[in-house]
Amino acid sequence: MASLDVLTAQVTANTDVEASAIQLLTNLSAALVAAKNDPVAVQALADQLKTSGDKLAAAIVANTPAV
Repeated sequence: MASLDVLTAQVTANTDVEASAIQLLTNLSAALVAAKNDPVAVQALADQLKTSGDKLAAAIVANTPAV
């Protein structure tokens, strides 16, 4: 049953990550709609998104074992 427990834990982890991604996209969409007529605010969102993306990419590289 240990492998079922491992699988259950992984499904839970994946579900949590998916829910976080959905919330992120929902928030980003709302922020873009709110800022659509404000080029400075749109640029600030773009800058924030790039910074977050760069941090995520670095974390993935840093925590992925070499093959």
